[in-house]
Amino acid sequence: MNALSEQILSELRHLLSEMSDGGSVGPSVYDTARALQFHGNVTGRQDAYAWLIAQQQADGGWGSADFPLFRYAPTWAALLALQRADPLPGAADAVQAATGFLQRQPDPYAHAVPEDAPIGAELILPQFCGEAASLLGGVAFPRHLALLPLRQACLVKLSAVATLPSGHPLLHSWEAWGTSPTTASPDDDGSIGISPAATAAWRAHAVTKGSTPQIGRADAYLQAASRATRSGIEGVVPNVWPINVFEPCWSLYTLYLAGLFAHPALAEAVRVIVAQLDARLGVRGLGPALHFAADADDTAVALCVLRLAGRDGAFDALRHFEVGEKFVTFPGERNASVSTNIHALHALRLLGKPAAGTSAYVEANRNPNRLWDNEKWHVSWLYPTAHAVVALAQGKPRWRDERALAALLQAQRDDGGWGAGRASTFEETAYALFALHVMNGREEPTGRRRIAQAVARALEWMLARHAAHRLPQTPLWIGKELYCPTRVVRVAELAGLWLALRWGRRVPAEGAGAAP
Repeated sequence: MNALSEQILSELRHLLSEMSDGGSVGPSVYDTARALQFHGNVTGRQDAYAWLIAQQQADGGWGSADFPLFRYAPTWAALLALQRADPLPGAADAVQAATGFLQRQPDPYAHAVPEDAPIGAELILPQFCGEAASLLGGVAFPRHLALLPLRQACLVKLSAVATLPSGHPLLHSWEAWGTSPTTASPDDDGSIGISPAATAAWRAHAVTKGSTPQIGRADAYLQAASRATRSGIEGVVPNVWPINVFEPCWSLYTLYLAGLFAHPALAEAVRVIVAQLDARLGVRGLGPALHFAADADDTAVALCVLRLAGRDGAFDALRHFEVGEKFVTFPGERNASVSTNIHALHALRLLGKPAAGTSAYVEANRNPNRLWDNEKWHVSWLYPTAHAVVALAQGKPRWRDERALAALLQAQRDDGGWGAGRASTFEETAYALFALHVMNGREEPTGRRRIAQAVARALEWMLARHAAHRLPQTPLWIGKELYCPTRVVRVAELAGLWLALRWGRRVPAEGAGAAP
C-alpha cells in the first residue's frame, strides 16, 4: 500500500507539472464531425472518418445511452459529416443506422427545453434540423421546436453586433450561427471561442471569402487541439481547448477535497500553479482559458484555491456575477448552475464573506433525497453533491446531514463503486469518497463504522481497476456533448484512490470508522 501511495503521488506530481500545455481533453464526436464537414477534403482525413464511424453505438446513435439528452448533437453532426463521405468504407451503413436512430428517438425539445440541455443546444440543434431537411428530405427527424424561439432571439441579438469581442461566450458556438468571418477573429491561441468546431467553421468561411491572413493561425490551433486528445489521429479534436485555467484550478481544488493540497510531495507543483493563478486573477475574474470570457465558476474555484494557499484573491471579481441571491456562470445565460453557486458559496465562506443567500440557494436545489442533481456542467449527481457537502460544511464543525449521508451510502452499487449511469465509474466513486471524507469527521461512532465499511468496499473496487498512467475514457462533463477533461478526471481518480488507501490503513490502527 505504501508503494502504491508513492506511485499515486508521483503520477499526481507529473500531471500537475504538465499543465502548461493548454490542457488535455478527450476526443469529441461532435467537434470532430463538424471539423470534418467543414474541412471538405474527405481523402485527406480517412483515419479521422474511420475513428468517427468506430464511435457509433449499436443502436445507430453516438454518445452514451445512459444519458440520451446528450446524444443528439454528436449524432446529428456525425450523420451530416458521413453522408458527404459515402465512398469511405462503412460510411453509408453508418448514415443509414444514424437515420434510423434519429427517427426512433422521442424529441426532448418538442415542448420545452430541459434545464440540463447541452451548451449551445438552442443554436446548434435547429441548425442541424434545417440542414438535414435540405440534404435528407422526406425523413421524419425530430424538429426540436421548443428551441426555435431561443435560436431566433439569439440571432436577432447577434445581427445587431458587427463583431463579437475575442473570447465572447457566443463564439464558442460560432459554427451554428456564423457566416461571415468578419464577425469573429481568432484569439491569441488561434481559436474562435476555444472551440475546434467553431474554429473549423470560421476557417472554412474565411477560405471561401478570401480572408486568408489568419487562416494559418486557425490551422495551427486545430493541430494543437488535435494533439490534446492524445488520439494520435490528425483531424480528431476535443470539445473544448485550451482549458489552461479550468484544468489547474479544478485539479488543485480536487487535491484539497482529498486532503492532498498541502502534501509535501506535491508542494512545489502546487506552488507553481498557485503563483500562476494569483498572477492571472484580476478584478474581472477568470474563465476556463486565458483568452475566454470570465465566469463565476472558474473565478470562484480560483478564489478557493488561492485562499487555501494563504493568498487573498480579487474577491470583488466574483461579485460581477451575482444576481439577487444567486450567481450566474455567464451573464445572460439560459439557466443558473447549481455547482457554480456551490463553488461561490465555498469561496464566500473561505473568505469570511456573507453567504446566507447563496447558502439558501444551494440548500433549495437539493432533490428529495437531500442530494444535488440536474447540474449544468456535469451529468453525474455525485459531482455537485461532493462539492456541496464540502461547501456547506466549511467553517461549520457541527454540520451534519443524516439524510444525505444515508442516500449517498444507499447509492453505492453492489460492486463497491458509484455511478449515475448503468455502471460505476472511477471518477464518480472518487466524488463519493470526497463527500464521505467530510461527513465522517462529523459523525458518531455508528455512522463512522458505516462509512468505513463503504470506503473499504470502494477501495476494493478501485484497486481492481487501477493502472498507473491510465487515461480516463468516460465522458461525464457537459459541453455541446459529454466530454472528458482528461487530467482533471485523472487527478480526481488518483486523489480518491489515495484517500481510500489512507483511510484503509488507519482503520485497523485506530478502530473501525477512524477519520482519514
